[in-house]
Amino acid sequence: MAEQFDLVVIGGGPGGYAAAFYAASAGVSVALIEKDTIGGTCLNRGCIPAKAFLETAAVRRHVEHAKDFGIDATVGATDFAVAQARKQKIVDGLVKGLTGLTKAKKVTYMLGAGSLSADHTVSVKAADGSTTAVRGRNVILASGSVPRTIPGFDIDGPIMTSDEVLMLDRIPARIAVIGGGAIGCEFASTFADLGAHVTILEGLPKILPGLDSDVANVVVRSFQKKKIDIKTGVSVTGHVPNASGGTTVQLGDGSTLEVDAVVVSVGRRPYADELGLAGTAVKVTERGFVEVDDWCRTGEAGVWAIGDLINTPQLAHVAYAEAIVAVKQVLGEDVLPVAYDRVPWAIYCHPEVAWAGPGEDACKAAGIDVLVSKHQFRANSRAQILGEIDGLVKVVAKKNPDGSAGQVLGVHMVGPWVTEQLSGGYLAVNWEATVDEIAAFLQPHPSLSELFGETVMALTGRSINA
Repeated sequence: MAEQFDLVVIGGGPGGYAAAFYAASAGVSVALIEKDTIGGTCLNRGCIPAKAFLETAAVRRHVEHAKDFGIDATVGATDFAVAQARKQKIVDGLVKGLTGLTKAKKVTYMLGAGSLSADHTVSVKAADGSTTAVRGRNVILASGSVPRTIPGFDIDGPIMTSDEVLMLDRIPARIAVIGGGAIGCEFASTFADLGAHVTILEGLPKILPGLDSDVANVVVRSFQKKKIDIKTGVSVTGHVPNASGGTTVQLGDGSTLEVDAVVVSVGRRPYADELGLAGTAVKVTERGFVEVDDWCRTGEAGVWAIGDLINTPQLAHVAYAEAIVAVKQVLGEDVLPVAYDRVPWAIYCHPEVAWAGPGEDACKAAGIDVLVSKHQFRANSRAQILGEIDGLVKVVAKKNPDGSAGQVLGVHMVGPWVTEQLSGGYLAVNWEATVDEIAAFLQPHPSLSELFGETVMALTGRSINA
């Protein structure tokens, strides 16, 4: 008979391992099934490797501006093979740590592709073709996602997705990034700072669609300073490889672009391909997402789906939150669903972008009467000390009947280290705090986070530095 567990988790990415470890810490017997390497896309082929390369780009940028700080330094060539090795050391260390946690938390870790059938039975097919069956009183599906591709751009040679580009050991001289969303902009920023000539090809009228326009405009201006060529409203129809290993990208208007590499960054699709699901009531949409309700419950009793497998924000920390929502139900505890309209977002290009809650444009489109305050980092003492003055903080608050600013609805930031500053704004949005409540809090001086405090205080009708 199949070995029995209280919980079987299919997928060892952020959602999967979070569910397994959180459940195990509550005394639940858990089997965690992962096809490849624990940590999933985020750790092995996504968030962590990409940010490691962004830090390499930041170091080069700092050295280039060292003379501004009185340091005589010469910028030499970037040995990207060293950066690649450093990235891999970070990844391997984190993988080792997660593997150790499976043992420390007494989680049964199984390597193989997991597929669900009737009666919560999960078949685990190992790389050698052998199959093991386990059964869970409860099952969480967390098989993640894979990069989307586009017709005419088969992944090979100079054509890459985020999976392949993160394995480069050199910096292509000319790069086309197809897609101007968060991932595309991170790659564009990285390689531009490392000396490549980068062109962003975006089909929509602007890059970073959906971002608050004031924030997006700062990124565009900064990218232009980096000499990133941004082409919006364009389509790509194909490419013709050349003898030197590069390719010529063909655009819809008949023009062409000669590059050494193409990064296809048009989003990710849910990976339900090997989940089986025969004999279950789990439903998959035409777009490949597993259907769930607000509590991540599928149509099959005792089966949940989380992370990139469902149609929610494709963020590792959202998968963590969904994992907790699912496990608390396994434990019979009361739990609220994830407030997806208030989750924290972060884009790690230079300058960084971070926000929680709707922006000014979204509020107005929804018919919400708002008051807005925004302040530039160029007036902030810490930003001047760092030499990082591009950016702003923008706070969107509900307008009270008397015309004053009330509840904070959204906090939007672009500039130095804003991904590390957002926590105060995120808490304000999620606690439905008012402008008057937040304005009473102290911010350390000198600090970048002062700008958030100043921006909120201005909404009270009074201010110090603005």
